[in-house]
Amino acid sequence: MRAYLLVIVVAAAVTYLTTPLVRRLAQRVGAITPLRDRDVHSVPVPRMGGVAMLCGMVAALVVASQVPFLSRVFDTDPGPLWVLVGAAVVCAVGVADDIVQLDAVTKLAGQVLAAGIMGWQGVSLLQLPIGGVTLLSGRTMMVITILVVLVSVNAVNFVDGLDGLAAGIVGIGSIAFFGYSYALQRGSVPDDFSSLATLIAAITVGVCLGFLPHNFHPARIFMGDSGSMLLGLLMASSTIAATSTVDPETVADEQIAPAFFPLLLPIAVLLVPFSDMVLAVVRRTRAGKAFWHPDKKHLHHRLLQMGHSHRVAVLVMYSWAAFLSFGVASSAFLPLTQAFAVASAAGCVVLAVTFLPLYWRRNRPVAEPVAAVAGEDGPVRGAVVPSRSETSRT
Repeated sequence: MRAYLLVIVVAAAVTYLTTPLVRRLAQRVGAITPLRDRDVHSVPVPRMGGVAMLCGMVAALVVASQVPFLSRVFDTDPGPLWVLVGAAVVCAVGVADDIVQLDAVTKLAGQVLAAGIMGWQGVSLLQLPIGGVTLLSGRTMMVITILVVLVSVNAVNFVDGLDGLAAGIVGIGSIAFFGYSYALQRGSVPDDFSSLATLIAAITVGVCLGFLPHNFHPARIFMGDSGSMLLGLLMASSTIAATSTVDPETVADEQIAPAFFPLLLPIAVLLVPFSDMVLAVVRRTRAGKAFWHPDKKHLHHRLLQMGHSHRVAVLVMYSWAAFLSFGVASSAFLPLTQAFAVASAAGCVVLAVTFLPLYWRRNRPVAEPVAAVAGEDGPVRGAVVPSRSETSRT
């Protein structure tokens, strides 16, 4: 565990320290988010924060390769190298989009290229037999692997609409996945419980923690497509790598559920942004627009329209991500009845976090506006300002 904590600290520290440098670079190359109708920020903000995250990832991998406990991961095939290559590809595509605004087809081609490279080098979903029968071919699993990466990348990209939202949601989900992957590997291979899935999850936690202080409201820098696509690829990579920890020859009927849990966790983490993405596609298609055409009707926009402040809306989304990700993770270790009881209690807390701030704000007494009124001895504070209707009548 100490080795993984070291990786998290290194990734967070390097990301945190390089983000101000990347911010200055973004200002020089013109990677600035303009003011658009769908945005909630009021001033142009530099983006391209994914470059700092990639620097944190590289530093964490270098340190991990020198730690005896984790260096064994680098000796396996495919190893972390090809995950880094895929991350560099999507980050480069994202940087280009942050600067010159690429079209949707070009970005999609870059995502497919990154996913294809990883899948070609072995970072691919494992074929798990169901009832002793392997249903899908290797080529089909390759296609499914690419689709998993594409869905994860674009789901994170869709949810990146408020300061700190995407980094926080991915960080929370990665913490849950890290704990699950670590426990799964330690229980299955007690002598060597290092794994690529746990390493990538730890790096994802670290880069999110390092970037959030700069990105939380009011944000000084946005992650841009370079960051959202990178985080989506890292989440997909840890999921895909987790399936390789299961030996398909030894998977019995009672082991099917634990074997497929690595796939369920990211689905739970990204359920909210994925649902938002599906609703956006349906909404825009019904309106006769291209599904990638942006609008201001995402879930985080609706939370703002309900009356939540910017920070509270982000915390509400955090609470839902934590509820779903840790709820699914706990069901892998707790009896079903206990897991259901914990999930029910957590669900009540999440509902309270979502709706109580609205109730409190709507029922809070509104103070009369006051201003300084000049008197004979100087300004008199606390005088009630007449309303516009009153002043129009006098």
